[in-house]
Amino acid sequence: MNTVPKPYPQELRDDVVRVVCNREPGQAIKQIATDFGIAESCVRNWIRQTD
Repeated sequence: MNTVPKPYPQELRDDVVRVVCNREPGQAIKQIATDFGIAESCVRNWIRQTD
């Protein structure tokens, strides 16, 4: 039986996107995603959605 995971809360999405947009030069999106415990692809999708 397959279950669909719950979406991440909007507040978390907003926080992650804010951190990525304000990151230091050379800081990788992959590391930020790892720090938050989220897949890098999710973070990149969220960034695309805000553009």
